[in-house]
Amino acid sequence: MLQRSLTRFRWKSLIQPWQEVDWLLIFGAIALTVIGGLAIRSTELTLNLTDWRQHWVTGAVGLGITLAIARSRYESILSWHWILYGMTNLVLLFVIFAGTEANGAQSWLTLGGFNLQPSELAKVSVIISLAAVMHNRTAKTIPDVIRAIAVVIPPWLLIMKQPDLGTGLVFIAITLGMLYWGNANPGWIILMISPLVSAILFVVYLPAWFVWTSLMIYIGWRTLPWRYAGAITAGVVNLLSGGLGNFLWDALAPYQKARISMFIDPDQDPLGAGYHLIQSRIAIGAGGLWGQGLNQGTQTQLRFIPEQHTDFIFTAIGEELGFMGCLAVLVLFWLICFRLLIIAQNAKDNFGSLLAFGVLSMIVFQALVNISMTIGLAPVTGIPLPWLSYGRSALLTNFIALGLVESICNFRHRLKF
Repeated sequence: MLQRSLTRFRWKSLIQPWQEVDWLLIFGAIALTVIGGLAIRSTELTLNLTDWRQHWVTGAVGLGITLAIARSRYESILSWHWILYGMTNLVLLFVIFAGTEANGAQSWLTLGGFNLQPSELAKVSVIISLAAVMHNRTAKTIPDVIRAIAVVIPPWLLIMKQPDLGTGLVFIAITLGMLYWGNANPGWIILMISPLVSAILFVVYLPAWFVWTSLMIYIGWRTLPWRYAGAITAGVVNLLSGGLGNFLWDALAPYQKARISMFIDPDQDPLGAGYHLIQSRIAIGAGGLWGQGLNQGTQTQLRFIPEQHTDFIFTAIGEELGFMGCLAVLVLFWLICFRLLIIAQNAKDNFGSLLAFGVLSMIVFQALVNISMTIGLAPVTGIPLPWLSYGRSALLTNFIALGLVESICNFRHRLKF
């Protein structure tokens, strides 16, 4: 009897630190990491590379980090979040001067053979900083919204200087999502993105730009505290943004222009800038319902798709596992996002709730943009698919973010009856 009690006590002590974690959330991340390793191996089978092993090893390390963070109280970050914020900006500044360049962007630091991408880790830092800024004073007023945006601007500018457009867009998605969750007026969020939409519509289709500008004037009149002044301001900003459309286009790097123009019509340069999109659509379409079989995809095995193990990993899944494989991946993403939303709703304080929703915004935006990119519904932006694309910095970042969310879940208030 004593031996049985000791065994029960030891087992309870072993699982005690993680007894409240969300195991479904962890299962979803592990499943995607396993599928990602299989897909990466298939894309490099003819080259005898071992990126798939590195993917799984990094995933195992990331899982350990997740469990370690999950047993630590997330509230402790509040006491030193500004230190983390300052270190993040210093590292991003260092990358601009001493970073390693690849694919037209100077975004990496080489540390003992390991290429670290600080902009990936900066995503978690920005989520923490925004949650810390808004947990006491939410975004109910315009000054509070401006204060939150001011926190994001320095790291965002440093990342755009590299330049890394994809990560810059993720920062914007995180900011808008957390402002929404922080009780910002949805009309204000629409007005914030309206200049970019106006700049695009002015160049693409003028009547649509006119309708959009009129709508922004109405939203400005309804949502801003100074009605007539707000309507006039919204109209002037969108008018100027439309006129600045050509200027913004000229400000883009050549490869960024090519990605956007090829998204509109990839057939204009089928052997050049449009090659990725054309081959991606062919690969996914060739998969059919059940796919051609793991390691059997013709487009994948004959290496028709460049960078398939990173940004275009979804094409390998679509070709070799078919529609059902893609559906399984989407269901896993749905499971992860659903659990993140539940944790955000049930967090014991604003800080934890904002952290969880920031992670949700990051995952949702990256998954939607990457998958849309591979099927031709969005331009190529270089955004990896969470837990599936090869990239050790990105994979570790996702597991670190997962650890923060699991800590929120693990240390939420417990009900006693």
